[in-house]
Amino acid sequence: MRGRTDSHYWGVVLDAPDAQELARFYARLLDWKLTKDEPGWATVSPAEGVTYLGFQTSPDYVRPVWPSADGSQQMMMHLDLEVGDLYRAVDHAVEMGATLADHQPQEDVRVLLDPAGHPFCLYVDE
Repeated sequence: MRGRTDSHYWGVVLDAPDAQELARFYARLLDWKLTKDEPGWATVSPAEGVTYLGFQTSPDYVRPVWPSADGSQQMMMHLDLEVGDLYRAVDHAVEMGATLADHQPQEDVRVLLDPAGHPFCLYVDE
């Protein structure tokens, strides 16, 4: 992209009922640092690199459903996280506050829901 270098940050932003609460969840889950913590806005980032996850408080936030259902809030996006040990990673995510989704469409992927209801996938790439 013109005007951008490899040292410029990029990220993904998720709406949530409470930005700080969701940021703390992902900081614990990913072992990342809370890098911004402002009213209605928070970000988490790895120790090195130029990526971040951002969270903004949205008073009108509606929790998505998984799998999708007519007439319900649809998932807008989801995060994919590669792991080395799927079972250990799922256990860890649940300990941090995630919920294992009832619907699991693939054997080598686990769909979980963060505390705000955003689906995210843990997977092993063989």
